[in-house]
Amino acid sequence: MQNFSKIKTPEEKEEYTIYQENLAFQKELNILRNDFYYKMIDSKDVSLVDFFYQPLDILSGDAYTARIIDEHRTFYLLVDGMGKGLSASLTAMSVTIFINHIIDKMIEHESFSLDILVKEAMDFMKPILLDEEALSIDFILFDTYFSQLDYAKFSMPPFLFADSSNNITKIKSNNPPMSKWTQTYNINTYAVQNIHKFLFYTDGIVENSTKDGLPYNNFIENDFRTSFTREEMKEIILGKLTAQEDDLTFIFINKLELNEKTFMCEKIFETNLEAVEEANEWHMDFCKDKRSNMAFNELFTNAYEHGNLGIDAQTKHNLLEKDVYFETLKQFEQNCNKKITVKIYKVNNEISEYMVTQIIDEGNGFDTNILSTIFRNSKKFNGRGVFVSRKNSLGIYYNSKGNSVLFLNKI
Repeated sequence: MQNFSKIKTPEEKEEYTIYQENLAFQKELNILRNDFYYKMIDSKDVSLVDFFYQPLDILSGDAYTARIIDEHRTFYLLVDGMGKGLSASLTAMSVTIFINHIIDKMIEHESFSLDILVKEAMDFMKPILLDEEALSIDFILFDTYFSQLDYAKFSMPPFLFADSSNNITKIKSNNPPMSKWTQTYNINTYAVQNIHKFLFYTDGIVENSTKDGLPYNNFIENDFRTSFTREEMKEIILGKLTAQEDDLTFIFINKLELNEKTFMCEKIFETNLEAVEEANEWHMDFCKDKRSNMAFNELFTNAYEHGNLGIDAQTKHNLLEKDVYFETLKQFEQNCNKKITVKIYKVNNEISEYMVTQIIDEGNGFDTNILSTIFRNSKKFNGRGVFVSRKNSLGIYYNSKGNSVLFLNKI
């Protein structure tokens, strides 16, 4: 790319601007750390963690972070810088970078403390904030062992919690906005053993105008009550808003009831091409939905190829180029005694029913965060199966090991 001072034509200037904007957005995505990329929480119950992040401009005043602290604790951060544009973006990204750095050190030394994290973040930001500037920010710590949520909430919109009967609880801020003059802060605890859905969000969503002429704040509580997944919540929100007026960010967490009451059936398959065809026919007979069957086909094939047979993407491409892929599969199958288990559940929401399909292989698993790099590089796309499955379902989620995946479809 040329030096800006040497650019002469309008076309060159436009190309340079687009290049810089793309770099800035990629940098933002790297700053927004997400340990739950295509991953569920499976330490105690099965919880699905989803994010929606739609900046108004390239430089966003919103930021978020989701971190796995240890086997039982997860941390979430939501940041909303005051105003719009470069100043808000610098504030949001600065505090997010710093907090993630501190978390990395705490995890490394097994010394995570929400109290210290809030204090350090506040001490870091006070010299940076302008005299009249304020920062809205949520610090959220889940502990599944004690079924509690600890939070320090600095002038953010209320948390929304839904229990098993879909009764909604609103948790308001326990701190004023963070500023240059902030001296103290509060951390509170809320028992969440009976909570099944959680929604955390920035004010860009609730303050946006709707087609009814009212702020979306008038609708969010009921829409959260009737939504079972992030995809449904996102579709409802975007369907009601007028033109986007600010950055839109929310975190949607849903605890699934996968137990004897919701269990429908289970089938175990061998690791061979015949079993792949058998499994697809079995699922098609059981579930008549075309999109669900497409998702199943891709994910079951991944469990067969990449899971139990252990063939990575690059090896598969090399074998396909040499036209020896299927012969190699047959050879690998002869030495493989691993199984693929499929379980199907039916889960009810207030107004709808959902089919949850879980596919479990006996392979070594993988880190789902590699999908983030793959999906951003359209010129070298390896994760087709996961991508297709995501587009044909309400979400796909791997366990912490990466050898079990479930996906949802509305019945």
